[in-house]
Amino acid sequence: MSHTAHIPSHRKPRPQRASKLRAGVAGGVLSTLAVAGTAGSAHAAEPVTETIEMPTLTTELATKVAASADATQQAADSYKLLAEQDEAASKAAKEAKEAKAKAVAKAKAKKKAAERAAEERAARAAERTTLSASADSGSAADSVAPASGSMGAVISFLQAQVGDAYVMGASGPDSWDCSSLVQAAFKQAGVDLPRVSQDQSMVGTEVGTGNLQVGDILYWGGKGSAYHVGVYIGNGQYLDAANPSKGVVIQDLSGYPADGAVRVL
Repeated sequence: MSHTAHIPSHRKPRPQRASKLRAGVAGGVLSTLAVAGTAGSAHAAEPVTETIEMPTLTTELATKVAASADATQQAADSYKLLAEQDEAASKAAKEAKEAKAKAVAKAKAKKKAAERAAEERAARAAERTTLSASADSGSAADSVAPASGSMGAVISFLQAQVGDAYVMGASGPDSWDCSSLVQAAFKQAGVDLPRVSQDQSMVGTEVGTGNLQVGDILYWGGKGSAYHVGVYIGNGQYLDAANPSKGVVIQDLSGYPADGAVRVL
């Protein structure tokens, strides 16, 4: 045994406060490091963004922007108006051109119609001259003039209608159908005939087509069912309102022989 073992130590025990202080300091450092580490990790995980502050739109700048927009709208409206005016002018020019073309065509048609009318009048005059010559030069066999000249009135009336139009159902004065012309002609001599060709084929005295006289009424079809009539004018010719394409004309009987004839004067 040591000879000093029985001697109590004179060292003072180390205060526990210093130990606690050191422990607190160490804990604080560790906590700070932990917080710093955590903050560093959070900053590392989040992307870095930069915010740029836009300049404030001042009243003066807003006014300039509005004025520029108004000017742009006015320019657009002006271009649109010009386009509409150009379109209207083009349309008016086109319509004027079409109207002029129509006027020229109408004038040409009118001139042509006048020329055609003159030709028809000349042809009508020539036919009437031919009809008069035929009636004057007819033989005694086919030119029997009734007393009081009534047949002359019939022939004169028929001559005056040559060249008139044929219209079904018409009764003059410028257009006729076959039976209305015959009826009107004999009325000049005081003879009242029925209106339609079927009934006209039944009046007067039946005569053969080989023994015709001027003024005999010719009919085509059966007696009582005739579909056409005309008047014999001598020299193998007759006068009738033929059809819409011919109108009132003089024709040769040989080209369209009648089926029968009746004599009323």
